[in-house]
Amino acid sequence: MATKTKASPDKPKAKAAPKKKASGNGYDADAIQTLEGLEAVRKRPGMYIGGTGAPGLMHLVWELVDNSVDEAAAGHARRIDITLHRDHSVEVADDGRGIPVDRHSKRKVSALEVVLTELHAGGKFGGNAYGASGGLHGVGASVVNALSTKLVAQVDRDGHTHELSFRERVAGHFSGSAFKAGHDIQKVKRISKNKSGTRIRFWPDREIFDDDARINAGEIRERIVQACFLVPGVKVCLVDKRAGGSEPFEFVSRGGLADLVDHVSVGENACEVITLSGISEFTERVPVDGKMTDVERECIVDVALRWTKGYDSQVESFVNTIPTSQGGTHTVGFDRALTRATNDVLLKDTRKLAKLAKENKHRATKEDVQEGLVAAVKVVFPEPQFRGQTKQELGTPAIEKIVYEVVKGGLVDWFSGGGPKTHINAVRDKLANAVVNRVSSKQMLEAKRKAASMGSTGMPDKLADCRVHGAGSELVIVEGDSAAGPAKAGRNAENTAILPLRGKVVNAGKATLKQVMDNTEAQALFTAIGAGSGKDFDLDAARYGRIVILCDADVDGSHIRCLLLTLFHEYMQPLLASGRVFAAQPPLYTLKMGDNIYRAFSDDERDELTASLAKGGRKVENLKWNRFKGLGEMNVEELAECALDPETRILRRLTMEEGKAAKNASKLFDVLMGSDVALRREYLIANSSLLDPDALDV
Repeated sequence: MATKTKASPDKPKAKAAPKKKASGNGYDADAIQTLEGLEAVRKRPGMYIGGTGAPGLMHLVWELVDNSVDEAAAGHARRIDITLHRDHSVEVADDGRGIPVDRHSKRKVSALEVVLTELHAGGKFGGNAYGASGGLHGVGASVVNALSTKLVAQVDRDGHTHELSFRERVAGHFSGSAFKAGHDIQKVKRISKNKSGTRIRFWPDREIFDDDARINAGEIRERIVQACFLVPGVKVCLVDKRAGGSEPFEFVSRGGLADLVDHVSVGENACEVITLSGISEFTERVPVDGKMTDVERECIVDVALRWTKGYDSQVESFVNTIPTSQGGTHTVGFDRALTRATNDVLLKDTRKLAKLAKENKHRATKEDVQEGLVAAVKVVFPEPQFRGQTKQELGTPAIEKIVYEVVKGGLVDWFSGGGPKTHINAVRDKLANAVVNRVSSKQMLEAKRKAASMGSTGMPDKLADCRVHGAGSELVIVEGDSAAGPAKAGRNAENTAILPLRGKVVNAGKATLKQVMDNTEAQALFTAIGAGSGKDFDLDAARYGRIVILCDADVDGSHIRCLLLTLFHEYMQPLLASGRVFAAQPPLYTLKMGDNIYRAFSDDERDELTASLAKGGRKVENLKWNRFKGLGEMNVEELAECALDPETRILRRLTMEEGKAAKNASKLFDVLMGSDVALRREYLIANSSLLDPDALDV
């Protein structure tokens, strides 16, 4: 039975602790909280993985994959396996040395537990275990554990498979669904003493991540392919066991960055893959044993690049084994070197830029020199400084100058004759055209702005526009003023516009952008359609729902149709791709018999109709066919019926394939009908296989 004891009268009563005086705003010492260990990650996940959406969830995979890639880059692993399980867990395994499992001298638990539970703990700080690696903040594996409900780590080394598991960040072991907390590592299997590696499987905490965040197998496939190019010889495998998962994927590369550039190059190449490399040293001031100390670093630079004949650029950059999607000091150095070498050596005194040089507009910009460029830039050095834990941007200042010197020196050598002459000339011509096109585009934009400021509508004078624009309207392009007259008279002015061509349409397949923009007929088309040109063409801004080409049924008409189709293919391609360009099919012959009118679109069709009509006892000589020499010979009713009235006309939709064919045909027309007599003679001799060349009077 409990007894109550009275306080001794000789002993004074203890004074009650004085109450803290609350501040008026509630912000006092007790409001200051300290987040320790993995709770800091769970409280502010965005600081460590960039966010709680799909990119943040994918970042957990990248942290483990990057650790395995570092092990391979250090020469200790040859294979990396990634498995996406049905229960939405992810497993990353490698055959490297295996995370140490012995007891940590300071933490009194295994080194494996330290790596998985403590921020800024890892083997990549001192430089003994790794010379240069991607994961340098020491938070990768521990962040994965912090944001998972369950994690199982297995390490193969010293003749055993060692296992340590975590549930809600608490170390222990699973036995079925039961979990027992504890710090001891279990030896779950005996293995060969020569076998080593690490396997980590984690179950992301879905309460942390957004509902729509998912692990994307396609992104993983792209990332591991990159890793193979960065570490030649390593094999990376991906297995997706989830419902509807893709086939198992394996990849290995032997050629490094050159293979990467070749792999991502699209379309026709303008030059070979250029490889540049160099090694340089820099001094960095860092804390050593609590004191700021100057430390000598070595930086290895590897670059591979090539120009394609397209316009899109793709520059991939890496620090050690980490892709840096936002670039950094290494890409700044690369950009500066590329632009400087191009201007100082490749484009110096280029004849094509002579006129622009007089106006001091001949210098290429970064965008000019990177038109069609595919490049990969990689730097390797110890302890890089990244801007943010997600390691998307390099911040080490000294690297910019090192990359600049390596790239500029290598490119100057290649431009000065180190590369094949035909390749150098092709790149020079491409980049000079880029400068000319940029200046021409700017001039055209300024001209448009000037016209707008003067209150001009900007529409061609010869355009007979319609009253209503949009999907139900059409622009009919006719050949010359003679056809424009009956076309304007026979059209429905509500939704049909007429644009006559009064001059030669430029051959867009071989002309420069400046030549196209200077061509009156091309300008009239761009302005009338109103959707821009080239890469800036906006299909939604087109003023007409349909474009109809109406040309004579003769060789000249075919030539003009080819030139127009080439212009559409090169500068207004979305119109062709969406099936909005048509060719009207006017007849070549017409025959009137009583109230009936017969039309033929070729000589063969005329002969077939003649034979058919003659079967009724009619004499062939009485069938008087009228041949149209051109659209201008048709009266208003005939042209309206044959080419303008949707109920009676015949239209043929022109496709992308026909656009490509027209481009080739335009080149042939230029040979056969152009002013270059020598070129035409060579073509006729080369293609007159049925004739004796000696009999030709050439």
